[in-house]
Amino acid sequence: MRSSKSAKKPLKVALIHDYLREYGGAERVLESLHEIYPEAPVYVAFIDHNALGIHADRFKGWDIRESWITNIPFYKKLFSPLRLFSPQYFSRFDLSEFDVIISSTNAYFAKAITKPAGAVHICYCHTPARSLYGYTTMSDWQKNPLTNIAGSLINHYLRVVDFQVAQKVDFFIANSQETARRIKKFYRRDSEVIYPPVQLPAAANKANQSGQSASNGKGSFYLYVNRLALAKHPELAVQAATQLKIPLKVVGSGKMLEGLKAIAGPTVEFLGSVEDDQLHELYEGAQALLYPVEDEDFGIVPIEAMGHGVPVIAHASGGPLETIIEEKTGLFIHELSVPALVEAIQLLKTYTFDPSFIRNHSQRFSTAQFKQKIHQFVFKNS
Repeated sequence: MRSSKSAKKPLKVALIHDYLREYGGAERVLESLHEIYPEAPVYVAFIDHNALGIHADRFKGWDIRESWITNIPFYKKLFSPLRLFSPQYFSRFDLSEFDVIISSTNAYFAKAITKPAGAVHICYCHTPARSLYGYTTMSDWQKNPLTNIAGSLINHYLRVVDFQVAQKVDFFIANSQETARRIKKFYRRDSEVIYPPVQLPAAANKANQSGQSASNGKGSFYLYVNRLALAKHPELAVQAATQLKIPLKVVGSGKMLEGLKAIAGPTVEFLGSVEDDQLHELYEGAQALLYPVEDEDFGIVPIEAMGHGVPVIAHASGGPLETIIEEKTGLFIHELSVPALVEAIQLLKTYTFDPSFIRNHSQRFSTAQFKQKIHQFVFKNS
């Protein structure tokens, strides 16, 4: 391995990311990595500007290099079943000019790159692929007998491949202690935890300086922010708000949208994807964030809410167990059910939360902390 401490010229860095077709926590990590290494090209299986919608402009001007999946007809619709070949998408990239390769991955094998001799491969793992290891995924693919049989066969093969390519990584970084445990269990590899970056709003930073609250936690509505997908359980938030007849604003898009609209009462409003400025305004006006996510890998959204002094009601599993302090920055539900969430919403009203405490707690997950720790990790290990 090259030593960056004695190198005569700056290290050449390449960034690898599964694909760009939706915008979530993994993509926020990629943005921060690109801010640290702005000259680094970004290698992806593919980019779908239409699917990215309003977020496509975030990647405008980047040096993005796509794989040979783009030669396959209808790949933008078939990318999920085509994951069978995804290790080959990344292993075929020519990375011979680079000293440090940083892969950002969970389900599409960005870590399967072929590392040139003398280079260092650092994998920032958002989680081992949920579909391969029995975790709830974005869709109920096992419900359909055909996809269940085909998916189970593909997953068996990909679990073997996933373990093999994981052994070729030089260093793993996990986005949470929860993910670090999964990396140890499924890959038998150690990892260092560096929490993902959370962009705290300017209003919150000013509030920190003045000692005042960015939000008093007594807003006029409840908020759900996430993909509208099975593992995120937006239906629980919608049903609970409908039952209690409380205002709920739903931010996010996904295949569950039409079904959610069908079960939503008049107090539920669907906003779709929103720009960051509008999202910050929504956090400012929220009484609490509803986050009934199952086995979350980390969860940036609760930190964003807490950055505004807003308490969070979350499921007691995965990343939120590391980031939420019960009765101080939020409450936990211990089963994924409407009655449990209804009870927690009613209980929340009996608490007095300190927005300054909540906001200050969020500071340990800031973008500045992430960038500093990533830079130090790369410097130490390259």
